[in-house]
Amino acid sequence: MRLSHFIREHHAPIIAEWETFAETLAPASEASSPLSLRNHIQYILQFVADDIDSPQTDAEQVTKSHGEKAKTSPDSVAEVHAALRQAGGFNMDQMVSEYRALRASVVKLWRAQATETAEQDITDLTRFNEAIDQELTESISYYSSKVERSRNLFLGIIGHDLRNPIGAMTMAAELIGRIGSLSERQGMLVSQISLSATRATEILDQLLDVTRVRLGSGLRVIREQMDMSFVARRLVDEMRAAHPERTFTVDVSGNTEGIWDRPRIGQVFSNLLGNAVQYGFKDLPIGVSVKGEDAHVAVSVHNEGVPIPPSAIAGIFDALVRSGDGDNTHLSSNNLGLGLYITKEIVSAHGGTIKVKSSEQFGTTFIASFPRAQASIV
Repeated sequence: MRLSHFIREHHAPIIAEWETFAETLAPASEASSPLSLRNHIQYILQFVADDIDSPQTDAEQVTKSHGEKAKTSPDSVAEVHAALRQAGGFNMDQMVSEYRALRASVVKLWRAQATETAEQDITDLTRFNEAIDQELTESISYYSSKVERSRNLFLGIIGHDLRNPIGAMTMAAELIGRIGSLSERQGMLVSQISLSATRATEILDQLLDVTRVRLGSGLRVIREQMDMSFVARRLVDEMRAAHPERTFTVDVSGNTEGIWDRPRIGQVFSNLLGNAVQYGFKDLPIGVSVKGEDAHVAVSVHNEGVPIPPSAIAGIFDALVRSGDGDNTHLSSNNLGLGLYITKEIVSAHGGTIKVKSSEQFGTTFIASFPRAQASIV
C-alpha cells in the first residue's frame, strides 16, 4: 500500500501510537494531555499525505530539502499547529518532540504491514520525511517569531510604563536637594537617588532601542551637519568629570565634519568610553582617536586591559552579551550588555561598520567607520 494511502486509511491507529510515544518524549506538562495532543494532528497527517501524492520536480525537491518551499496559504497547517501549541503551554522542545514521535509512529506502523519494499516505497518515504521536515521548519519558525514578538512587546511595555515613576523619583530628589539644611549624609543619599534614577533611565532607553530594532523599525537617525571631533571632546570631558581618577587622551586629524545624527553619535562615544572605563586597567590611559579620511571618518577607542577572548569576539556586539565571562568574571558588571549591541546598530544605521581588535600586546580597540556622504535613513 502506498504510504499516502496508508496514512489516510490508518490515521486512528497512527494517532494512538503517536500519542503514546509523544508522551514519553515530551516533558511533563498539563498541556500534554491526550486531548490536547490529538488536537489538530489529523490536519498535519492530511497535509503530509497530500504532499506525498503531489507532483514534484527535482528543483522543487532541492528547494524543499533546504526548507525554502513556499507556503500554500497565509496560515499554513504547521503555523496553526504551532499557534495552538504555544497557546496550550507547550514549549519548543515539546513541539519538536511531537514531530519526532509522529515520524517514528508512521514509519513503524507502515513497515509492520509491508511484505516487501518497492522502489515506490523508497520514494514515498523520502517524500514523507521531506514533508515532515517542512512542517517542522514552519512550526519552529512561527513559534520562534511569536515568542520573539512577545518578548519585545514586554520590553517595550516595561520601558514605557517605568519611565513615569522614575521621572517622579528624579524630580523628588531634585526638590529635596533644593530644600537645603541637609546633613552630609542626607545630601549623599539624595545624590545617590538621582544618580540611580539617571542610570535606570539609561537602561530604559537601551531597552527601547533594542525593542525598536527587534520589531523591525530600526534606529531612526536624524542627520545634521556636525563635527565628529567636537562630540568626541564633549563626551570625553563628561567622562573625565564622572571618572576624575582616570586619564583620557584625544587625538584628532583631518576633516572630521559630516552629516550624522549628533545624539546617536554621542551614544556611540558614551558606550565605547564606558566600556573602556569598565574593562581597562585603572592606572593606564584611555585613548580616543577621530581621523578624517576622504570618504569617511574613523573613530577608535582604545584601552589597556585583560583582552577579550577570541571565542567572544564574534558575538561581542550581540545583545545581552558581556565580555566579562568565563575566566574574566571578575570584570563583569551589573549592566544588561546592551551597549555594544546598540552601538553597532547606530553605526549600521549610518551606513558604517564597527569592529574590535584585542590582544595582551596591543590592548583592546573598537574602531567605527562613518561614511561622510549621506546614506539612506533607517
